[in-house]
Amino acid sequence: MLAAIGVSSIEELFARQIPEAVRLRRALDLPAGMPEQDVYAHLRELARRNVSCEEELSFLGAGMYDHYVPAFIDMLMERSEFLTPYTPYQPEISQGGLQVMFEYQTAICELTALPVSNASVYEGPSAAAAAAYLAKLHNGRSRLVVSAGMHPHTIETLRTHAHGYGMEVVEVALSGGVTDLVAWRGAIDGDTSAALFAQPNFYGAVEDAQALSDAAKDSAGEDAPVVVCQVDPITLGILRPPGQCGVDVAVGEGQALGNRLDFGGPSFGLFAAREEYLRRMPGRIAGETVDVDGRRGFVLTLQTREQHIRREKATSNICTAQALNALGGVAYLAWLGRRGIVELGELLLARTHYARDTLTAIDGIDALHTQPAVRELAVRLHADVAAVKARCARAAVNPGVDVQALTGREEDRGGLLVAITEQRTRADIDRLAQTLGAAVAAEREAVAV
Repeated sequence: MLAAIGVSSIEELFARQIPEAVRLRRALDLPAGMPEQDVYAHLRELARRNVSCEEELSFLGAGMYDHYVPAFIDMLMERSEFLTPYTPYQPEISQGGLQVMFEYQTAICELTALPVSNASVYEGPSAAAAAAYLAKLHNGRSRLVVSAGMHPHTIETLRTHAHGYGMEVVEVALSGGVTDLVAWRGAIDGDTSAALFAQPNFYGAVEDAQALSDAAKDSAGEDAPVVVCQVDPITLGILRPPGQCGVDVAVGEGQALGNRLDFGGPSFGLFAAREEYLRRMPGRIAGETVDVDGRRGFVLTLQTREQHIRREKATSNICTAQALNALGGVAYLAWLGRRGIVELGELLLARTHYARDTLTAIDGIDALHTQPAVRELAVRLHADVAAVKARCARAAVNPGVDVQALTGREEDRGGLLVAITEQRTRADIDRLAQTLGAAVAAEREAVAV
């Protein structure tokens, strides 16, 4: 093999391909090998360090949520015809997978009130980055205006991708928990390619999506920017869908739709848009057709934007569609049904309202904002959040996410983001209030001493 490619040794091959500055020049610092049974014992010990939502009362959220997953979803996702196939390039043997994609796209279009959906992308933040690139291809502009209410991981992803796109990211601050409309309007100009906000935002607040969309398009001149809304699909049972609010592209994290937490993934990203953006959307789009005998069938209608087809001319480098996880999403939506997703949203709204009233009645805990919230609320603790969380953990309660630890913003000091799902009952919320209140009081007393 070396002779065939014209080198005399492995070392010469590496020398030609790998710059000297990045070569390690020493053996990897790895422990000695272990017998199989010792490896098993070691991995078992590592696994014991993890704590699941079944072992503690968890109010963690910020993008990943502990929703109930019906047993039939796991059964479907573990069937070999869905679990083992990778890409459905041969429609004659991939009808089941292609139909799943088609039904998934239909469900996402109905949820978002947008006419076109792809068959999913990798996860939520990369979906937002792909939408930003779509905007650049569409209007050729170089600025991304981003609400500070978007998830900090999404903003970080946008900044990383924007560097490669040759684009600038301008962040608009919040006012009263939501995007400052005056600052938003002022930040958007004729060089703005896309304006991005979240609904609800990272702090749980419901944004005025129509006002943000209208302001973006009014401020951008003739070629209006692409307005991107990062949506929480669970809330679309009760919130006005983005397609009815002037939004051009809706993206989001799909984990809450029938996918478990699983210590960080995998999940899937949803991506829907107006028809004018169809040919610049990332990933695959499955379509319905008929065969030569007039029978209903499914095919990959559009995939010509991907790099395995168009190479350097590709408008998308997304190949991993997470179709198996999207199967869980469409099965979950079918299980809920049109009425079920509304009832779930109403339940979350009521419990979130109860949690906010209960927690803010405690001495040392205030609301971080007073905006409407659907399934997540932000409070401010008058104590060190990390220390309070540690005290709660000893009582087998995880009270939520340390906001400042994720955003790095000084104004978020003391912020705690509390997520409510249908798994958290009123009794669970009462237990959270008791545990969190005691932890805040104890920490304030310890600091005072």
